[in-house]
Amino acid sequence: MAGAGASCSSRDTDALARELLLVALEDLSQEQLKRFRHKLRDAPLDGRSIPWGRLENSDPVDLVDKLTQFYGSEPAVDVTRKILKKADARDVAVRLKAQQLQRLGSSSAVVSLSEYKKRYREHVLLQHAKVKERNSRSVKINKRFTKLLIAPGSGAVEDELLGPSEEPQPERARRSDTHTFNKLFRGDDEGPRLTVVLQGPAGIGKTMAAKKILYDWAAGKLYHGQVDFAFFMPCGELLERPGTRSLADLILDQCPDRKAPVRQILAHPQRLLFILDGADELPAAAAPEATPCTDPFEATSGLRVLSGLLSQELLPLARLLVTTRNAAAGRLQGRLCSPQCAEVRGFSDKDKKKYFFKFFRDERKAERAYRFVKENETLFALCFVPFVCWIVCTVLQQQLELGQDLSRTSKTTTSVYLLFIASVLKSAGTNGPRVQGELRTLCRLAREGILKHQAQFSENDLEQLKLQGSQVQTLFLSKKELPGVLDKEVTYQFIDQSFQEFLAALSYLLEAEGAPAGGVQMLLNSDSELRGYLALTTRFLFGLLSAERIRDIERHFGCVVPERLKQDTLRWVQGQGHPKVAPVEAEKNDELKDTKEPEEEEEDEEEEEDLNFGLELLYCLYETQEDAFVRQALSSLPEMVLERVRFTRMDLGVLSYCVQCCPAGQSLRLVNCGLVEAKEKKKKSLVKRLKGSGNTTKQPPVSLLRPLCEAMTSQQCGLRILILSRCKLPDSVCRDLSEALKLAPALRELGLLQSRITETGLRLLSEGLAWPKCRVQTLRIQLPNLQEAIQYLVIVLQQSRVLTTLDLSGCQLVTYMVENLCSALKYPMCCLKTLSLTSVELSEVSLRELQIVKASKPDLTILHSKPGTHPQPLK
Repeated sequence: MAGAGASCSSRDTDALARELLLVALEDLSQEQLKRFRHKLRDAPLDGRSIPWGRLENSDPVDLVDKLTQFYGSEPAVDVTRKILKKADARDVAVRLKAQQLQRLGSSSAVVSLSEYKKRYREHVLLQHAKVKERNSRSVKINKRFTKLLIAPGSGAVEDELLGPSEEPQPERARRSDTHTFNKLFRGDDEGPRLTVVLQGPAGIGKTMAAKKILYDWAAGKLYHGQVDFAFFMPCGELLERPGTRSLADLILDQCPDRKAPVRQILAHPQRLLFILDGADELPAAAAPEATPCTDPFEATSGLRVLSGLLSQELLPLARLLVTTRNAAAGRLQGRLCSPQCAEVRGFSDKDKKKYFFKFFRDERKAERAYRFVKENETLFALCFVPFVCWIVCTVLQQQLELGQDLSRTSKTTTSVYLLFIASVLKSAGTNGPRVQGELRTLCRLAREGILKHQAQFSENDLEQLKLQGSQVQTLFLSKKELPGVLDKEVTYQFIDQSFQEFLAALSYLLEAEGAPAGGVQMLLNSDSELRGYLALTTRFLFGLLSAERIRDIERHFGCVVPERLKQDTLRWVQGQGHPKVAPVEAEKNDELKDTKEPEEEEEDEEEEEDLNFGLELLYCLYETQEDAFVRQALSSLPEMVLERVRFTRMDLGVLSYCVQCCPAGQSLRLVNCGLVEAKEKKKKSLVKRLKGSGNTTKQPPVSLLRPLCEAMTSQQCGLRILILSRCKLPDSVCRDLSEALKLAPALRELGLLQSRITETGLRLLSEGLAWPKCRVQTLRIQLPNLQEAIQYLVIVLQQSRVLTTLDLSGCQLVTYMVENLCSALKYPMCCLKTLSLTSVELSEVSLRELQIVKASKPDLTILHSKPGTHPQPLK
């Protein structure tokens, strides 16, 4: 009989299973049927249960439909037998089992865990072999995935910045091959890391990297012998999905069938990997609805399940791979236990070229498009972001197909996105008044979604706005089917989250006359919690308000953008002031604290957002590419303060542009910032290894700070004061800074406070300060290695014709150092007018030496005080 049952076709098997279920349920009395429904709700099996609202009034026929739809035909028979026993209908359960064995055979037996591992891997390979591009074209992941640069990081910037004073050697950024991915979870002497955070800006390729990790694991290339099951959890979808689900439910959603041995899978959490994509979409940890879930079988909100995984209160031994935007990384730290951080840096120049040749199927078109972008230095630089690279390729492909000249250039992300929209509408032949109206509506949908933290939209959402089936829906939205309770739910989302943020910003210009109350002001004055979430939208808004972009918008979309929008934005910038800088002592005390109260954690999150805000504001100004606007905006921010920033080349490009445009009298203070770039690790070719380095002359390395130093030498740069506090200054930085000191037209004050500089670096800086055309009049120094610095300081005092103020407040000056200093002050050509020695402990011998100098130079003011006392002029 078993053999006969096994030979049934799939359709016959489904019909037989339904028949067996209906006979069994019709055997029940009304009381037994009621009890069966309650037990079915209250006793989920393998983490699955049908919601009570669908069970409450079901008759046997309805129940058969719901059981087979929810569990599958054969598994539904197993579920029913177990529930019948719990409902005190054992006789019916026995009859059902006998009929099941007789007519269906034993094919519904539970699959062993070892068998299911193989089946699940095969299922993942099949499901993730192709990825949908933003225009819904499916491509093989192995053919399209282009390696990204991934730079190792740590939980705290300060630990790396305040190390030894010698030339730092940062760990190099590596290309994302299987070797790099395998190293992500390697720990230290204490054991492997269980949590890895991949962070990076929007569109940099974090999601694609996460999917490639899942695919390579299923192919047996990653975490061999360490991970039995890996699950991809898109945080945005889980947060927006209605109803409640357990972690076990979410696991079953990703399995090939309902026979998955979920309890056995969850019994070995140390063999599980959860990939949480887009964790920056989670609200603050302090929110009451974010209380972590601790039971994998508890049906609850997606937020609580994700919070439980992140805090490791749910399956504490499981591995987590978390992707997040940079702006939210600090806020996320409070949820995680000892995470290992890595930064996704996007494409190297080599991989940009590879991406072009993978995108274009015609090699000649690929070569032409790549050559065009390579010649446009600014556009080529922007292509390190994969999504921007995709947009550029898409636009160029359309222009090549239409036989157009590749002449358009773009300097900012905003201009690239705007060109993309215009190009797509033009190539589709849909840029008429009707489509312009649809685009306005789509932008409104994007804005409302961003303000409500919503990325998924239902068919009903689109129908209400009359966007269902529209041209813009086809061009800019991607359709997605999510597993529902009984039926699949169809949702729509924008081709990329950053694209939704761009359209949200565009909505303020397209609807300028009929915008909602508050409009732009509501966006700009958003509270601190939303500030990080709305940062990219705000940045796009600034970019769209440049004169050139406004002309493009009015030409492409048939609207008039009022001048007041730009003026409102300018007034908002001028009202910002600058972020607060934590005192040095407070920083030291923070390092000593092991535990924090919840209130302190909230304060830390707010402080982190304030620190990020300064750089984000500069990014906004950079997007405008309007020198006059930037100069006017910065005129009310006399001091730019950036604290605890690990600068990337893009960050320095943005800062350099703003410094070049800054008005006269501007000050820049960099506090505890990383000025050393993690470079790509490159393999030497065999020929280079054989040749060695004996026949090559090394050029001085270019520092990360060179763009800033070059900006300082621009004739329009008004930077007057530069303070570098608690930063490591490698020799390459000192070399470039020295060249800037020789030529900077407006720089009058330089501060080197508690910064690490080698002796070579000190020599280089002294050359710049002693240069005849150097205009620095005030020099403030607090260095740990002042003993080495004093000899170079003497040279500067003897040779500089403009240095009039030297501030050594807070330094430790031993007698021989004061003697050297005094000999330089007695030098006839020394032009110093003020020497400040506030909070400096001096010996009697040193004081006498200074009094002798004062007597010989009456015009020299020497301010001195012991620590804790008020400074007084030395008599």
